[in-house]
Amino acid sequence: METALLIISILLIIMVLLQSGKAEGGASIISGGQSELFANRKERGSELVMTRITALLGLAFFVICLVSMFI
Repeated sequence: METALLIISILLIIMVLLQSGKAEGGASIISGGQSELFANRKERGSELVMTRITALLGLAFFVICLVSMFI
């Protein structure tokens, strides 16, 4: 169980680091600059696949943590 949790956590970290920055203009919001942070941007292709894989890995991590608490 711990091995699966370790593997999933490493994969989750890698997937998050590989994703493109969605909040590229985060600093300009604080400083008052104009930003398109909240603009509607649709993910396509590899971005969509990476987002879904990240969500599935996060869900798997959460479920394994919950299951391991009760065992």
